[in-house]
Amino acid sequence: MAEITLKAHTGRPTGSRVSNRLRAEGRVPGVVYGLHAEPTPVAVEWRELRQVLTTDAGLNALIDLEIDGDTKLSIVKELQRDPVHHTVDHVDFLLIRRDQAIVVDVPIVLSGEAESVLRQDGMIDQILVSLAVHAKPADIPNEIVIDISNMRIGDAIRIGDLQLPSGVTTDLDGEDAIVTASVSSTAVEAAEIEAADAEVAAEQAEEAAEEGAEAAEGEEDAAGGGGGEGATEADEG
Repeated sequence: MAEITLKAHTGRPTGSRVSNRLRAEGRVPGVVYGLHAEPTPVAVEWRELRQVLTTDAGLNALIDLEIDGDTKLSIVKELQRDPVHHTVDHVDFLLIRRDQAIVVDVPIVLSGEAESVLRQDGMIDQILVSLAVHAKPADIPNEIVIDISNMRIGDAIRIGDLQLPSGVTTDLDGEDAIVTASVSSTAVEAAEIEAADAEVAAEQAEEAAEEGAEAAEGEEDAAGGGGGEGATEADEG
């Protein structure tokens, strides 16, 4: 994984007023911590930070953070964004070592198209969008790609099914599902409607049969009654 250099300015005062002024000047307040070092308030240029965050590695980009003439390896541990403007209000940098594994969230990306599922009006549900993994900085993957082309209705791809890159592990339960293929709600509703219609049709057919049987019995009774009267009259004659 490529590393990106970012300069962090120290000595910034803390407080909301100062932070707001920094943002107005195009800088982002932040803090650097990790490796048993005391947290250090810093400020970074927003344009430079944006370039760091828009690489293929995303938030897991390895950053050579220049602090007071010294370069330290770090990653972005947390971003605080403005809920309205979606700008970055604050950034936390975590100092790391090249020879020590760290825990990061790696995005999960689905590839391919589950044609069998689509033909049956099914749906693919991605339950996990990222996976927490342990890896040394150089081994951190940009993303984990899962091919869903061969999935069928009822299938599930679980954490235990993943072939993680060398040097990458996860503590999550191998039975936890990442992606599932199931019948869509629309198909379920259509099946329920079809079943309900079939039930109504069966009831109507049964009622019609009962009415037909009752009518036939009535006709037989009528025919039998008429023949008896005629015989009596004949006998009397």
